Amino acid sequence: MTSVTIGPATLYLGDAYTIRPMLGWMDADIFDPPYLINASGGGHYRKRRPNFDRMVAEDLHKGFDISIINPLQCGAVVVFASNNQLAELLPLLAGSFHRHALCVWQKVNPQPIANKAYRTDCEFYVHAWHHGHHPAGDVSQKLRVRRFASPRGADRFEHPTCKPEALMASIMDNIAGETICDAFMGSGTTGVAAVRAGKRFFGIEHNPAHFETACLRIRDAWAEMEALAA
Repeated sequence: MTSVTIGPATLYLGDAYTIRPMLGWMDADIFDPPYLINASGGGHYRKRRPNFDRMVAEDLHKGFDISIINPLQCGAVVVFASNNQLAELLPLLAGSFHRHALCVWQKVNPQPIANKAYRTDCEFYVHAWHHGHHPAGDVSQKLRVRRFASPRGADRFEHPTCKPEALMASIMDNIAGETICDAFMGSGTTGVAAVRAGKRFFGIEHNPAHFETACLRIRDAWAEMEALAA
């Protein structure tokens, strides 16, 4: 396990299932774990878009072990999930936290394929919380549906499932408390949002290339914050 500290952020290169239990209590876990999806098909469109193949190569299509969600170690949790994972995820969160809300990221630029199902114009995430860690923000910020463009080109930071910075910043508006952990950090978008929101961030990523990207992005975000404070 390797760790790097950047201002209020501590980043770990290693296995999430080993490291997260060692970090103890967090005000919120914000997870964008591997989805359980059918990454086959795509036809001619797939030939022009390599992200399906990259997801398979990085095992980002096989789902995740939901036991990493520990209600005794966090005040709240935000978990992204595919449609196929909700049937397992929702009962766990409903039985482990005081309340929960099913939320949607609606993509304004969805991929033009359906793959014998519905188009992936929406991605789901669940926000669950204990007493005292209910969603923060004013009424205008407490939206179950958020509409943002999916990252394209350089905005993906060489990660096949990168979330938009604007989406994660809006979710951060709803997180109570000061400490945030993302056990599936990827290219570091959650960390960037957390640092900009003035929170302490703990990130875990097992892929060395994505870990380095996350370090660079979070270092830049922290430099921005220091410049604003100067």
